[in-house]
Amino acid sequence: MPASILEEVGHLLEASTRDTVTRLSCPSCGSVHVAQVLGDNGGISYVCTACGHSWS
Repeated sequence: MPASILEEVGHLLEASTRDTVTRLSCPSCGSVHVAQVLGDNGGISYVCTACGHSWS
């Protein structure tokens, strides 16, 4: 058992980093600030919150 709360948080961060799915990046500006939105026909689209570029 970890000796401190900081050690416990460190273990949790390591675990979440290992399981993180590859992040999306904007094809226009390269930013990782991307929001997933529902399209008009129920499909999934993405919008870059840094530059406003959208794609699906």
